[in-house]
Amino acid sequence: MIESSLTSLGAKVVLAASSDENHPPENIIDGNTKTFWMSTGMFPQEFIIRFPEPTSIGTVTVDSYNVKHLKIEKNTSQNASQFESIAEKEFAYTEGHLQSNAITLNGSSAAHLRFIITSGYDHFVSVHRVQNIKQPQCAVCCCTMPRTTVEVISAK
Repeated sequence: MIESSLTSLGAKVVLAASSDENHPPENIIDGNTKTFWMSTGMFPQEFIIRFPEPTSIGTVTVDSYNVKHLKIEKNTSQNASQFESIAEKEFAYTEGHLQSNAITLNGSSAAHLRFIITSGYDHFVSVHRVQNIKQPQCAVCCCTMPRTTVEVISAK
């Protein structure tokens, strides 16, 4: 599997429901869990990530604090409108360390991903990193396929 910072893929955060100058939304995609975006309270909170071109997404990992419920929606057009729901997840409460949740999107193609935090374990939540984990691609037709490990045992 290939892990990549979304910034390195040319992605941008194009909308965030709230912003704090010390913890801007761009921190979500910089690949660093020590930087973060912080909500300003009340729910729902949301942010939208735009890719430079439609991108196949196998699994997205979200590293956060105090997020209770997250919905992910996608669209495939250049305009950030007409989203369709592709995943929902209830996050476990973790005291004193990051919540790290891998959410399978099954190779969905998206120009935009909208993350909607519908509830939290506190009034404020933080998102430290959203990361795309791509499945390796077949060299023949570029389909995504699971990684297979073959062990060869030789007899003497």
